[in-house]
Amino acid sequence: MIRKLVIFGVGLIGGSLALALRQANACQTIVGCSRNAEHLQKAVDLGVIDSFSLDPAEAVRDADMVLLAVPMGAMRHLLQQIKPVLPADAILTDAGSTKGSIVAEVAQVFGADFSRFVPGHPIAGREKSGVEAAIPDLYVNRRVILTPQAHTDADAIAKVEAMWRVTGALLEQMPVELHDQVLAATSHLPHVLAFSLVDTLLNMPQREDILRYAAGGFRDFTRIASSDPVMWRDICLTNKAAILAVIAAFQQNLGEFAELIDAQDGEALHNRMEKAKYARDNYVAQFEKQEK
Repeated sequence: MIRKLVIFGVGLIGGSLALALRQANACQTIVGCSRNAEHLQKAVDLGVIDSFSLDPAEAVRDADMVLLAVPMGAMRHLLQQIKPVLPADAILTDAGSTKGSIVAEVAQVFGADFSRFVPGHPIAGREKSGVEAAIPDLYVNRRVILTPQAHTDADAIAKVEAMWRVTGALLEQMPVELHDQVLAATSHLPHVLAFSLVDTLLNMPQREDILRYAAGGFRDFTRIASSDPVMWRDICLTNKAAILAVIAAFQQNLGEFAELIDAQDGEALHNRMEKAKYARDNYVAQFEKQEK
């Protein structure tokens, strides 16, 4: 059992973890921390956390598990605030969508040999955000990827794994670099495309008619453009190399599709679409079935 869990950023991700642990009686005390007292009080009122503090240093005193679930751009300053008072036996973990940046920042603030940090990334979400959207079963049959380093303490890894298993999550481990490359292709690029598509249409003279008659395909594809811009801005900036590489590959492929359309090469166009459909139906769809 976790004695005291401190969650920095009690939104959908941190709040859902808190609710799942509370439902399983796997945590004695859950403390939230951010700069917004009204938001934190709402989390208390909803039964997500037991109490809160606006002072990061005060929040982590006596903690044995600390989750960082704030935008990537806020991580370094937060690490600097909690370093002087973080208990020596406390475990530090995170829920960020990029791992290379947070691993580097922890090493810079706590030292390259700091062994109590277990980088993590729950692959789960909803259209809604904020603590009001938190649900206890968000992580059931959803992947949580951990990217521990060679020097990461084995006991810390085991305890973080145990925490996530309580939520019903499926645990996997992956090297930091591979994680950032995979997520750039499967999550970060789709979000950039969704934001870019909506932005493109907004700059077209017939934008009102386009948006008025937007059908299911457009709504489904651009749904993720309703995600938190602050979070996705930070993800783009902290996973720059991997995202730019996959954008370049996509631009080349999109250019090839444009050439086939311009050349009226229906056969080649059909073959490319058929290959994509096969991959979608036989790989991605199978994983979707496993997660249900």
